[in-house]
Amino acid sequence: MRILQKHNIIDIFVWVDDSLPKELRYSSKSVIKGSRSSNRKVGRPAALSVSEIITILLFSNLTAPQRLLKGIWKWAITNHNDDFKLPCYSKFVECCHRAIPHMERLLKELLVSDASLRFIDSTMLPVCRRCRADSHKVAKGYADWGKNHQGWWYGFKLHAAIDEKGNLAAIWFTPANAADSQQIPKLVDDNTDIAIGDGSYNADVMRRHMWRDHKCFILAPPHPKQNKRLALNIEIDLLKAREKIECVFDYLKNHLNLVTSFPRSIKGYLLNYLRNLLGYQVGKIMGVI
Repeated sequence: MRILQKHNIIDIFVWVDDSLPKELRYSSKSVIKGSRSSNRKVGRPAALSVSEIITILLFSNLTAPQRLLKGIWKWAITNHNDDFKLPCYSKFVECCHRAIPHMERLLKELLVSDASLRFIDSTMLPVCRRCRADSHKVAKGYADWGKNHQGWWYGFKLHAAIDEKGNLAAIWFTPANAADSQQIPKLVDDNTDIAIGDGSYNADVMRRHMWRDHKCFILAPPHPKQNKRLALNIEIDLLKAREKIECVFDYLKNHLNLVTSFPRSIKGYLLNYLRNLLGYQVGKIMGVI
């Protein structure tokens, strides 16, 4: 596993800056007044460019993961005050929120979309404790109740697909009450030959649908109440290897702080999920994770 040094932040910045289109590299707080044809911009430009703010978020995730944006801001001031022109905390948060669509773009480009073998699963993303769900207002209208073998929770679900090396191939967010099997079309495509999941992906209708549309075979263990099926040795080995995606979820939650209850807006939750998923994918590519 590679260990990043302080100077590696330059490498990440160069990659981010080269990956973004030239017109999107620099974000401004200015607004355009007048007609749509007017190109005159007024207002003070943002202290940090889009490339710089994404670099700070990524490098923090790969070297010193923080639960809060304030923690990232303090970390940047302490360790990289000479590298960036850092604004006050409130402006830093605004810069982070403006970078959300660009982080989505980068993450989409980094997904291993041509993976022919995929392991699929979902994991719970609670937004608060169960006793506070009725009074939780930040994610109201977006989050919902869900239940699995661990019990009830209030929040979202992350549906993901990875390749055999643990790289993210597809991701999809839903409220917690969404059925896993109904999200399979978001996790596979025409490049997918085999998708391995747990018993919740064993619905015959969806399996036939995926074979008809994508020629994708969904491999899942039978439900405990079903009669035993015959299985090839390779199918048994693939089902045993399905724990790889559970290891990915474990790393995202326990090392990168994917689950949080601290954001005070729905954008805050989206930013937290994106910076952690993007940080994980970049870390896999760089050999840090």
